[in-house]
Amino acid sequence: MKSRIVMSMLAGATLLASTLLGATPASAQQADTPTEFGSDWHDPVTAAPPVTAPSTKACRVTLAEAQFRDFTPYRGTYTPPGTCGDRWSKVVLRLDGKVKGRQYDRLGHLSVGGVEIFRTSTPQPSPDGIEWSVEKDVTRYTDTLRRPGDVEMLIGNVVDETYTGIIDVKVTLTFYAGRPAHAADTPDRILPLANGTITTPRNSERIVAEVYATGSGGGCEEYWYLTVPESAPYSCQAADGPNREVQIRVDGQLAGIAAPFPHVWTGGWSNPFLWYVIPGPRAFDVRPIEYDLTPFAGILNDGRPHDIQVSVAGLPEGRPGWSAPVNVLVWQDENSARVTGALTAHRDRGLDNSSTYTPGSRHRVDTGSAHRLTVAGYVDTSHGRVTTTVRRSLAHTSVHQWTDGETTDALDATWRDTESVTADGRGPARTTHTHRTYTMDGTTTLGADDRLRTVLTLGDRATSETTRDGRRTAWSRLDDTYRGDATWTVNVPRDQRHAVGTSTERYRLHGSHVPGGCYDRSLATAQGTLTEDRRRC
Repeated sequence: MKSRIVMSMLAGATLLASTLLGATPASAQQADTPTEFGSDWHDPVTAAPPVTAPSTKACRVTLAEAQFRDFTPYRGTYTPPGTCGDRWSKVVLRLDGKVKGRQYDRLGHLSVGGVEIFRTSTPQPSPDGIEWSVEKDVTRYTDTLRRPGDVEMLIGNVVDETYTGIIDVKVTLTFYAGRPAHAADTPDRILPLANGTITTPRNSERIVAEVYATGSGGGCEEYWYLTVPESAPYSCQAADGPNREVQIRVDGQLAGIAAPFPHVWTGGWSNPFLWYVIPGPRAFDVRPIEYDLTPFAGILNDGRPHDIQVSVAGLPEGRPGWSAPVNVLVWQDENSARVTGALTAHRDRGLDNSSTYTPGSRHRVDTGSAHRLTVAGYVDTSHGRVTTTVRRSLAHTSVHQWTDGETTDALDATWRDTESVTADGRGPARTTHTHRTYTMDGTTTLGADDRLRTVLTLGDRATSETTRDGRRTAWSRLDDTYRGDATWTVNVPRDQRHAVGTSTERYRLHGSHVPGGCYDRSLATAQGTLTEDRRRC
């Protein structure tokens, strides 16, 4: 939480994030819980499921190995494995990291052949040191990984007399031989933007853009959801208030809208003691926003370069803090040299956004925003004409309250992002409905005794259903909920903070593609000790 008194604690932090493994004991620890945080604590761990591995031949390649002390990127080369063929049932990226001393959370990314395949953030270390591991399924990048390419990785860091933590990481890829279980989900080509333009293959029949959008950097855009109109007396202001929307355009025409995920990094809300063991949802798994651009395929398939631009609506002009690299995923019609088509519908309801400031002993900003976009287009393929219609609607509501001096600072916010994609060609139409809901409800209070307390609940929820001819063919339901309550003494040396804190996470995933149909795991901590690790499925 941005607070005027403790803002210096967060200044200059650059941040990072995939599915964290860490130390995952089979059952809850039985060790006595300390009365307050000491100089060491449990290694970071999340309740998110690990990547499942096939029981086929596996080959491993080291992609990067580096120690990050500054903003110098690691550069190397990648060569595909020679003994697992060029078709893989799954490819798993794994990062193993360690750091000790004192350090901020840091943002990191990794690219191969110019394609970003991984974005992550780091945990904050104990004086005695921590280790953590992250896994990510990168099978969708098979096209990139079939060819040798340059590797670039950066976790921007600062090491000096105060901030001593050197971030030591090793990244590997494990290839499992065979065909993917869901081969249709793996694109034929992955194209990075070149100077903001893209030239798609002329036989592209499906096109999806993925955008790794993060607000970070230690300034106000790290806490974009807390910004207020310029009329309100608060340390972070924005003319349009806290609403942010990530938009993508094709040749200047709005092609997709999305709600950004409200990431909270491991120093977030002025209280690192909330996150030392359990990070917030997606803090170590920065997932890309996806936009189905198939309605524009008829325009993009003309063999010429086209502009693809990503912008963040609501971002004050000239303010830094957002990163939004783009990959374009392409599925090709192998039986056609040229796929033609046209954009047939484009209906933009426009962004409706309002932030109202009400002064008082507790200042208050009420925000509500909404936006709807529908695009449709067809492509003429070797298997007939296919019309794709994409409908997406966004809604954001929040109530932000604070006192003079920001010694009490509270936010209750909800973001909804609802999307339907219908592909109608030969045979029954197929429609995928996805509804995403992100929630944040928290309060930070700084008492006269310099005791800072943060109570916070974060939610990452999503439901998805695919139907064909009115029958459900696939479905999933996700509920990832974090709760934390931590207190520490600010403006004193580290050994005098006398910090206490509890945190919990419950990650529930059900669906047709989930092994056994169900995954349900709960974690709990107290003063840096893991007190519960429970599986219900």
